[in-house]
Amino acid sequence: MSYDRYLAICNPLRYSCIMDLKCRICLSLWPWVLGLTLNFTIVLPIANFNFCHNNIIDHFYCELFPLQKLSCSDTSFVELEVFLFSLPMFICPCGFIVGTYVYIFLTIVRIPTTTGKQKALSTCSSHLIVVGTFYGTLTAKYMIPSKGHTLLINKIVSLLHTVFTPLFNPIIYSLRNQDIKSALKKVSCKK
Repeated sequence: MSYDRYLAICNPLRYSCIMDLKCRICLSLWPWVLGLTLNFTIVLPIANFNFCHNNIIDHFYCELFPLQKLSCSDTSFVELEVFLFSLPMFICPCGFIVGTYVYIFLTIVRIPTTTGKQKALSTCSSHLIVVGTFYGTLTAKYMIPSKGHTLLINKIVSLLHTVFTPLFNPIIYSLRNQDIKSALKKVSCKK
């Protein structure tokens, strides 16, 4: 999305040439391939965990942190592996998004009209809000060491990451829709 916004704002005349079918396939395929590959390398050691106590997971779904709590195996290797793999999985896309938005904002500053600036900013604002909530919950969930987490905090962050962020997406993107805006104005005026 950030690359699409970058092309639309910074290179509008070249947009259709650059964003062809090959580019769209690459932009869609690489996150899937990298995500599956890195996750597979983490799942293999987890499959070798030994569980010698209770087999009831106190969580909303089968997740790494509760599995580590239940395991009587040494989980330090998996913790290190998750931390080391989460760094490039976080830094590369986040760096790419930040880089594209730096170019976008530099381009927006050079737009001579206020209306043009507002229009360009409004196309980016919803995506930035969604990316911020997504990366915020991801950082809290996977990048902060789990030693200080209680199970309740982990459940809350998991709920935010798996429910709130996807639920937030359509709400944020629909606020740009004029019909939704006018319906919200009518509802707020009646109160």
